[in-house]
Amino acid sequence: MSKPKLVIAESPQGIKLLNAPHLNKGTSFTEAERDELGLRGLLPPRVFSQAERAQHVMNNMRRKSGNLEKYIYLSSLQDRNEKLFYRILIDNMAELMPLVYTPTVGLACQEYSKIFRKPRGFFISKYDRNRIEEILQNWPYRDVRVIVVTDGERILGLGDLGANGMGIPVGKLSLYTACAGIDPEKCLPIMIDAGTNNNELLSDASYIGLQEARLRGEKYDALLDEFMTASTKLFPRAIIQFEDFGNANAFRLLEKYRNNYCTFNDDIQGTASMTLAGLYSSLRMIGGKLTEQRLVVLGAGEAALGIGSLVVSAMVEEGLSVEDARSLCWFVDSKGLVVAGRTDLSEHKRRFAQDYPFHRDLLTVVEAVKPTVIIGASGQPSTFTQAVLEAMARINKRPIVFALSNPTSQSECTAEEAYRFTDKRAIFASGSPFPPVEIDGHNFVPGQANNCYIFPGVGLGILASEASRVTDEMFTAAAKVLDKEVSEEDFILGRIYPSLSRIREVSANIALAVAKIAFARGLTQMQEPADLMGLIKSMMYDPIYKEYV
Repeated sequence: MSKPKLVIAESPQGIKLLNAPHLNKGTSFTEAERDELGLRGLLPPRVFSQAERAQHVMNNMRRKSGNLEKYIYLSSLQDRNEKLFYRILIDNMAELMPLVYTPTVGLACQEYSKIFRKPRGFFISKYDRNRIEEILQNWPYRDVRVIVVTDGERILGLGDLGANGMGIPVGKLSLYTACAGIDPEKCLPIMIDAGTNNNELLSDASYIGLQEARLRGEKYDALLDEFMTASTKLFPRAIIQFEDFGNANAFRLLEKYRNNYCTFNDDIQGTASMTLAGLYSSLRMIGGKLTEQRLVVLGAGEAALGIGSLVVSAMVEEGLSVEDARSLCWFVDSKGLVVAGRTDLSEHKRRFAQDYPFHRDLLTVVEAVKPTVIIGASGQPSTFTQAVLEAMARINKRPIVFALSNPTSQSECTAEEAYRFTDKRAIFASGSPFPPVEIDGHNFVPGQANNCYIFPGVGLGILASEASRVTDEMFTAAAKVLDKEVSEEDFILGRIYPSLSRIREVSANIALAVAKIAFARGLTQMQEPADLMGLIKSMMYDPIYKEYV
């Protein structure tokens, strides 16, 4: 019996508009547009302004019972009316950022198979070998400028979520648009489904990904090589951001591709830049030099070691030797202090191994090393205990405490714990947002060390300069710009990052610094324009409704 032939009916123009999220204005189509574009009768009669619909959407969203329901509601809005989605996101950044990205995106990824509604981006599996270029040609837009790709092995601090990790590239690209004005039509999220080692997903009947063990070795590398070749052939002006790959692959893929492709790893380089900016601002607030600090980092994965590498680079820039700078950066992994006497260290960890007696737990490390800064990048919650925080307060007049693990459930300590157990003297920042804290009549506004302060602006600078590579120097420059954006008013509140309401301005300034490096280092064939900032601002997407007639 022959298969039925697929017949796709030609839709009237009005229906096409309503089903195209980048064109749809919903009930904001004017009377003239309804007549000219075949929309009459397809919409209720009342015409609303974009501002009126934005308020309506915010009211509806706020009535939702939980953050996951709010996430689903906002995702549905993005699927049907893109400009309205970005309008409310830009205008309500502080309220909506935690819903669109961390911490809610972690929960959304855990539930992604169950809440999956409409595909966005590409799912490329290990069975797509030798035809990835052909598959990528199915994407409707040719001028892709930003690709965010993951294989789902290390989603935030939640571990291997396989294909459910697609929520991360989708969320990151939303931030590229909202924070730096990258046109959403130029953004492409990609999931490389190489399987999963998560036993729950392997037995979950609703799981949308391959229910097979993770691909490793030469076959995995061949899959990634083909993806990089195909994506850069079809989208030669695109920057490729690696996101939430496991430690076994993240460092080596970055080293493998960074000198041949326009690529970076946000977990390694973006997190490091954001942390360095926080250190600069903290020291500007309380006084002191970066080269005088001693850091203990809980964790020795991609984020932690990325922080160490960029901090060392910044210390060298300020006059230290590499060896002296590394002697100020101490790491504690799952087995204990990273020291030279250990025989179980990877090459990336060994660079930071100290010639020092081994200590098993964080508290004894803090007591022995006497750090001025502790940084959590471990994905292990509640590890900055009361005893650890009290020890930091004994050692330092103003201890610097960064609990960076995401989502909130994985944070090394809460904002309240950091302030309370250091006698209100901590300089605190966290990866996920915490509400303001009031202790003994003192009010604190915790800073959120969110990578959205860094990667969107870096990406915009790459696009504006048409740079062929992304360098560590660009991330150091981004950190310095971000530090300068923190005001005395922010310091009074105890905040070491600027308000999210200023994020597009901050991103434009970072883009300017990044683009200038590209021109200065000969990383582009483009001539530097006389008004580089003017060019950057002209490229920034503004989600206002256009008149079609």
